[in-house]
Amino acid sequence: MGHEEIEVGGFGDIVRGTGEGAAWVPGSFPMPDGNAWVYQEPDAVVVIQNGELIVSASPFTRANDHVQFFDNAKHMYWSTESFAAPAGGALTVSWEQAATIHGGRAGDLYDGFVSFHLLDLARGVALNFFVGNDVLATVHAHLPFPGATAPERDAGPKYFCWFDEQPERTAPGEWHAYSIRVDAAAESVTWSIDGETVKQAEQVGALGPFTLAMGIMTEKDIVPGKGSVSCHGQGAQGRWRNIRAAIETP
Repeated sequence: MGHEEIEVGGFGDIVRGTGEGAAWVPGSFPMPDGNAWVYQEPDAVVVIQNGELIVSASPFTRANDHVQFFDNAKHMYWSTESFAAPAGGALTVSWEQAATIHGGRAGDLYDGFVSFHLLDLARGVALNFFVGNDVLATVHAHLPFPGATAPERDAGPKYFCWFDEQPERTAPGEWHAYSIRVDAAAESVTWSIDGETVKQAEQVGALGPFTLAMGIMTEKDIVPGKGSVSCHGQGAQGRWRNIRAAIETP
C-alpha cells in the first residue's frame, strides 16, 4: 500500500484571524434565522508555543437554551482542509492532547472536557475523544447537523451518541497520544490511546471526508422549561500538538 503523512499545522492562523489560506477557523453552524452560531468564548486566551496550541476559557459563558449541539461546545476550531480514507484504503488521524478542567464537578466528565473530532459534516457523523481531568471517553455519533443526511442503517436509531468512558486513564494536564483510524476497505473505525486500541466500530459504511475539530466543551442536557444548565462557573484549558493525517492507498 502507498502511504502519505500530512502534518496539520497552521495554528498561527488562529491568532491572525480567518484570512485566505487559513488552516484553522472558528467552528460554526448556520441557524434557522440565517445567522451563524459560532463556537468562541469571548474572553478565551490563546497561546501558540513550540508547535503547541493552548486554549483557556474560564468561566464558560456560551450557552443555548434550545439546540443541544449549539449549547455543548464552548470554543472550537475546525480545519479548512478535509481528509478522507481512499477507496480500499485507510485514514489515520493522530495527535497529542492534554486537558485541565477548573471548577468542574468531580467525576463528571461531561461537566467540562477537552475534545478532538473527525466530523463528516455531510452525513452528521462525529468520531471523537473527550478528555477530562481523570476520565476520558470515545464517542461515535450520528447527529442532525444542519444540512446533513444521516447514513441509512439496517438496525438501530437514525441518530445516536455512543460514549465509552475510560476512567483513570488520565490526570489533569497529562499528555497522551490519540488516534482514530477509518478503514474504508473494512468499513471500520478504531480509537486508540498511547498505541492501545480502546474501541472499534464495525460495519460503519462509507464515511468522510472529515473536517478535523478541537475544542473545549460540556455535554449537559438542556432542561425543558429551564434551558441550558451547562455553565456554572467552571472552565477548561485544552492543549493540542503533533496533529497528523496518514493516508494509506491500496
